[in-house]
Amino acid sequence: MTHPIWPLFDLRVRTPRLELRYVDDTLAVELARLAARGIHDPGFMPFRWPWSVAESPALERNVVRRYWKDRASLGPEKWALPMAVIADGQVAGISALKTESFPVLREFETGSWLGREFQGAGIGREMREASLHLGFAGLGAEFATTAAWHDNGPSVGVTRRLGYTDIGPRRMERAGVVDEMIAFRLARAEWDVRLRRDDITIEGLEPCFELLGLDVPDRG
Repeated sequence: MTHPIWPLFDLRVRTPRLELRYVDDTLAVELARLAARGIHDPGFMPFRWPWSVAESPALERNVVRRYWKDRASLGPEKWALPMAVIADGQVAGISALKTESFPVLREFETGSWLGREFQGAGIGREMREASLHLGFAGLGAEFATTAAWHDNGPSVGVTRRLGYTDIGPRRMERAGVVDEMIAFRLARAEWDVRLRRDDITIEGLEPCFELLGLDVPDRG
């Protein structure tokens, strides 16, 4: 362990195609620059809050502030794990896990984005599978959730192909009007049968358990 004070900086999830790394300050700056180069078409908003349309350098500063906030507010009762997506040695986007009362509920939500130059290459599904592996195999979750606007075809498509259950629409504000967000849920039992992989590895997780309010599992 190279970061005994904040061991999350050593957290890694690796697949044959990519790596997830907990966001440190260097990665936060790279993600900010990536976001400034564009995530989506100007006429479409995939996020619940339109942070991605801010002007530079406000956009970059807001990205960095978000990861500082996640770090500062992390505790056993509520936490977020923003994981930078590294593909072919390049920062491609973010795949985050967040939760409240995880030691009791054993449920986490995923959210993600990719820079436009990395979209359409299958990275979205691979990074979701890596995040699910971290949540289920690594942290012992029982359920994973996610949500997307009804017209976000790529996100909804990945979710449905992975076998999530559609748990219905939510009425939410979007750019000042009411729109529909679709919520999905995946049970550990379903993931274990259909999606568990033996080519995904996790490094540096056990030293993080105390920060997350979890007991180190008995591997014996």
